[in-house]
Amino acid sequence: MRTVNVKSGNYEVLIGPGLLGGAGERIAQAVRGRRCAVVTDDCVGPLYADALVASLAKAGIRADVFSFPNGEKSKTLATFARTVEFFAARELTRSDFVVALGGGVVGDLAGFAAAAYMRGVDCVQIPTTLLAAVDSSVGGKTAVDLPMGKNLVGAFHQPRLVLCDTEIIAQLPQPLLRDGAAEMIKCGVLRDEALFAAMADGSWKENLEDAIARCVSIKRDYVDEDAFDNGARQFLNFGHTFGHAVEKSMNFTLSHGQCVAIGMVMAFRAAGLDDTEIIRALIACSLPTASPCSLDALCAAALLDKKRRGGMVTLVLPRSIGKCFLKRVPVAELRDWFARGLGAGPCA
Repeated sequence: MRTVNVKSGNYEVLIGPGLLGGAGERIAQAVRGRRCAVVTDDCVGPLYADALVASLAKAGIRADVFSFPNGEKSKTLATFARTVEFFAARELTRSDFVVALGGGVVGDLAGFAAAAYMRGVDCVQIPTTLLAAVDSSVGGKTAVDLPMGKNLVGAFHQPRLVLCDTEIIAQLPQPLLRDGAAEMIKCGVLRDEALFAAMADGSWKENLEDAIARCVSIKRDYVDEDAFDNGARQFLNFGHTFGHAVEKSMNFTLSHGQCVAIGMVMAFRAAGLDDTEIIRALIACSLPTASPCSLDALCAAALLDKKRRGGMVTLVLPRSIGKCFLKRVPVAELRDWFARGLGAGPCA
């Protein structure tokens, strides 16, 4: 088992096999409450909720399970409202807590509900997808979507504990492994040439525990330096400004990981770099490399991205594998950068 300590939130991320079965005991040590709501979806819940509830009961913790339809379509204010109403109906108090059991949508929604209910209760994250394990379960970014864009309503709410059971991750279908691989490639481009090489040659699969731990450690370092996303943490948006625009333009018919993959290629092209290496790594992980969207559609979607600050957008651009930089771009110039990302023209 690997342990990554997140100093900014004073919690541990545990990564290893069989953690779900012993989750109750570990959670009991990390939180004060002895009642909780387990938030999950109708895909993950039938597989793992009973085992989690049994483990919690063994540790003296009573759990009620709230489930919602899986997928990004459920990451809405309406589902958020039903979630916190469930907490209230079960009479959860400020000393109780929430457990997010699922992928990124579950983690984001449950974390936001925990942040808002009673002005904030403890939350434990148990990611069941590779993408959630290496990215969204760590760092405390929680949110739901609006029709205008992703993650526009949310809060920073660090978990009290993250449990990543690698036995669950290893059993995932290929599309879910592929999505997580996109975020792992992102980590390699940001600051780890060896990790990037492992993603490109497929060797990361041989030691999943170490690969996940390395990605979590990279994210931890950015979060510890900049917990509220005003500086260095913005590096973690590599591929996301372009990718979120693709995601929105495609009405979420492409997965988040697929869109980040496309966004990373666009970032290399926008920076004027050869995209051969990033494309090779993405193809090795069965990820797409070209945007299906028009320049007009991408630019319209990008204007509603939550990363826009006033009249400026901060792009994360690569210098080389393992090194990136932040580029503040006036909104008026954004079209030029997207054009270059699509290989359609110069940027200012």
